[in-house]
Amino acid sequence: MEIITGGVTAAKGFFAAATAAEIKYKDRTDMAMIYSEVPCKAAGTFTTNVVKAAPVKWDQDIVYNHSNAQAVVCNSGIANACTGEEGYSYCKATADAAAEALGVPADSVLVASTGVIGMQLPMDRITSGVKAMAPKLCGSLEAGTEAAKAIMTTDTVKKEVAVQIEIGGKTVTVGGMCKGSGMIHPNMCTMLGFLTTDVCISKTLLQEALSENIKDTYNMVSVDGDTSTNDTVLLLANGQAGNPEITEKGKDFALFMEALNYVNTTLCKKIAGDGEGATALFEVKIIGAETKEQAVTLSKSVVTSSLTKAAIYGHDANWGRILCAMGYSGAQFDPEKVDLYFESRAGKIKIIENGVSTGYSEAEATKILSEDEVTAIADIKMGTATATAWGCDLTYDYVKINADYRS
Repeated sequence: MEIITGGVTAAKGFFAAATAAEIKYKDRTDMAMIYSEVPCKAAGTFTTNVVKAAPVKWDQDIVYNHSNAQAVVCNSGIANACTGEEGYSYCKATADAAAEALGVPADSVLVASTGVIGMQLPMDRITSGVKAMAPKLCGSLEAGTEAAKAIMTTDTVKKEVAVQIEIGGKTVTVGGMCKGSGMIHPNMCTMLGFLTTDVCISKTLLQEALSENIKDTYNMVSVDGDTSTNDTVLLLANGQAGNPEITEKGKDFALFMEALNYVNTTLCKKIAGDGEGATALFEVKIIGAETKEQAVTLSKSVVTSSLTKAAIYGHDANWGRILCAMGYSGAQFDPEKVDLYFESRAGKIKIIENGVSTGYSEAEATKILSEDEVTAIADIKMGTATATAWGCDLTYDYVKINADYRS
C-alpha cells in the first residue's frame, strides 16, 4: 500500500468543486460537490440517533433502495435537521437541481448537510451553489482539497487522505475527506465522511466492507459525548480501475479492506485531533483483553472521561482517573493486574504496574504528555484482544466555541 497525496479526486473518474453560497458563513466556501463520470456502487453508514436529519433519510433511501449513485452535494452552516417535511423536500430540490446541472437522475444524487440544527435551508442559495459548482468540476487534487475545505464548520483544518494498492494487476485508489470537530461520539459522530474509490466491487461487498470497518474506526471516536443527527459516511466505487470485479471475500477483498481501514483510521484521527478547542489527540489502547467487546468498552470509557480529558489538557499523569473510568465501564477485569503506560513522540513511561504506581518521574510523564498526540496503553492481562479509541483533551475553548455556536 502506498500513501499518496490527495482526497476524493485521487481515484480515477472522480471530480469535485466548491463554492461560496453564503448559507451561513460569509467569508469562506460552504458548499462542495463530488461527481463520478460513470455511475457508482454506493455504500453508507448513518447516525444511530433517533433524531435523524433530512439528508440522512434521503441518503438511506438512495443507498439501500437504488442500484447506483453518481454525485454528492454537501453544504455546511445549516444541518437541515428537525426541519420536518419541508426539510426533506429540500433534499429532493437539491437533488433535482444537481440532476439538471449534471445530466444524471435525481435518485443518483446524495445530499449532506452540517451545521446548526432546526433552521431551514435557504434554497435559493443552495440551488445557485449547485449551478455554480457543476461547470467547475475538476479531477485535480486541488479541487478535492477545496471540497474538503468547503465542508468545514468548527473544524480548524481540512481533512483528506488517499492510498493506492494493486488488485488483479491494476492500480486501485481509495481516497476520502471528512469534517468533524464537535458533537462527536459513537456510534458515529457529528461528522460527514465521503470516500471514493475506482475499485470494481459488488455493491453487497462494498457495503459489508464499510459497515465492518466502521466498527474499528468512526465508532471509536469521541470528542464530547454527543451523538449527532447528521452523521453520514458514504463510499462510492466507480470501477474505473479495471480490476476483476470483487464478488467474494478473498485476497482482493482483504487488500481493499486494508486500504479502506487506513483511510478511515487516518480520517478518524484527524477528527479527534481537531476536536473543538483541542490541543492534543488522545489515543487509548486496551491490550491483553479477553474479548474484543471488553476492549472496546474499556477504551471508549477512558477516552470519553471528562476528568481524564482535562488531565490530558493539563499534561497531568493522573492515572487514577483512567483506572476509575475503566472501573465504571461495565466491563469486568482485575484492577490489581493492570499495567498502564503513557506514550508520545517524547517517549514512553510505565505509570502503574499491577494496579499500583511504579514511582515514575512526574517530570518525565509531563514531558511525554505535553506532545500534541498522546497515547494511554492499558494492559489488563486477560487475553489477546485489543481495541483503540480516539478522542482529545478538554479545554476552556470547547465551552467558548459551543456557548455561542448559533451566533
